[in-house]
Amino acid sequence: MSSPAFAVVDEFERQMAAFSGAKHGIAVASCTDALFLSCKYLKVEEVMLPARTYISVPMAVIHAGGKVIFEDFEWSGAYRLEPELIWDSAKRMRRGMYHGGLYCLSFHLKKLLGIGRGGMVLTDDGDAVRWLRKARLDGRNGDIPFMQDKVDMMGWNCYMTPDQAARGLQLLEALRSDDLPDLYDPYPDLRKMPVFKNHPQVIRI
Repeated sequence: MSSPAFAVVDEFERQMAAFSGAKHGIAVASCTDALFLSCKYLKVEEVMLPARTYISVPMAVIHAGGKVIFEDFEWSGAYRLEPELIWDSAKRMRRGMYHGGLYCLSFHLKKLLGIGRGGMVLTDDGDAVRWLRKARLDGRNGDIPFMQDKVDMMGWNCYMTPDQAARGLQLLEALRSDDLPDLYDPYPDLRKMPVFKNHPQVIRI
């Protein structure tokens, strides 16, 4: 980003990418934002999700214009939003975890790198990096001051703040283990949630 204050965000992105094994990291305000932007970038249509996951994941898919198919399968740490190359890795944080596509992380207070709030998309795709960096900042080019920027795309206001990134760098330095255990939550079956039971973008099989 153009402001010197955001240099710490750039550094957090670089260090998280190196830690995970990805070429690039794009820091955003939450893992939900990371998933939403990834779905918008790939223009998802129908996405298969575990029936037991956090409620914002299907909401991110639906808000991005996609449809959700809930499947009853077990997962640990991370899962793929089939058939897309998008992973929800909100419950996993370990060295070398990146294995392609758009890999979405959470830095919520309860997570293994618990900044308090924040998320990131890891990727090796240069085109995705360029789009995601503009999309998270209201469609702006972060390397150009706003008053000089000729904004040519719609975006969202969901960037990571410098204070969050600074905290992330501190916690990452203290994250010594290369094999941290996956986190687990006993999520309810989202197929039974009223918000999804009759939603037109939820496909029943």
